[in-house]
Amino acid sequence: MRIKSLKLRAKTVVEGFFAGLHRSPTHGSSIEFSEYRAYVPGDDLRNLDWKLYARSDRYFIKKFEDETNRRCYLIVDQSRSMNYGTTGYSKMEYARTVAATLAYFLTLQRDAVGVLTFDQELGDFVPAKLGPKQFHQILVELSRPAEGRGTDLEAPLRQIVSVVPRRGLMILMSDLLAPAETLQTQLSALRARGHEVVLLRIIDPAEIEFSLPDPAMIVDSETGRQIYVDPAVAKARYTERFNSHRREMEKTCEATGVGFYEMRTDQPLDRALSSLIDAKNRMGKSARRTNRGGAR
Repeated sequence: MRIKSLKLRAKTVVEGFFAGLHRSPTHGSSIEFSEYRAYVPGDDLRNLDWKLYARSDRYFIKKFEDETNRRCYLIVDQSRSMNYGTTGYSKMEYARTVAATLAYFLTLQRDAVGVLTFDQELGDFVPAKLGPKQFHQILVELSRPAEGRGTDLEAPLRQIVSVVPRRGLMILMSDLLAPAETLQTQLSALRARGHEVVLLRIIDPAEIEFSLPDPAMIVDSETGRQIYVDPAVAKARYTERFNSHRREMEKTCEATGVGFYEMRTDQPLDRALSSLIDAKNRMGKSARRTNRGGAR
């Protein structure tokens, strides 16, 4: 995160991630997105790559063309609460870095990628396309200054349903500081359109651990409201409500078939790549089940 260039930051994370895969005993994961995927019972054995099996002792299927190129939209929260940070950078800067990292990774995998930003409503919209020029355009959008307003997850997600009609992978990066019940309807609508959805909750460690040392006047960054907080009195209640909200979000995502990952801003950025791999593998399995069902 100390690297000033957003592009160089993203490349550093991805290259380090690939280097880790090459050193890992789980050889083969690094190529699941481009030309191969892991064998699943029921796949046509004629598509097994026996040479790769001889090298890795793992079964891999050669991907068909319709499995290699997918559409992915990176949805980035730019509300005022995302400007908070105690690690030397804000949640917004971390989220933008995650988005740039995923965009670079998807570009290398020859997937179409686009970006949407939001606060109380949908902001910038870059339709999903392929290629290095598209990655550059995404970096331009992510680097724009954002004043931001309050958080409203419901309205932007409702708008996304209409502006992105084609099936794809939606990755939402937000601190999710909104009631869980407002999410369920819109997430269900996205899933009903055939979209795979992943939520990456970006959270500062101080928001989890409640590190306020002394009584103080706290200002709500989105509303400007001032609140007197005594940590000796508020800590237990805050922790209870924070954990309850987290459980509600997890239940909502589980009920709607949405992937949920919590990312602290003091944790490695390559965790976002791992969540992307999980999501894309689920999309591949879903597509294969659909195709087999249609064949029957």
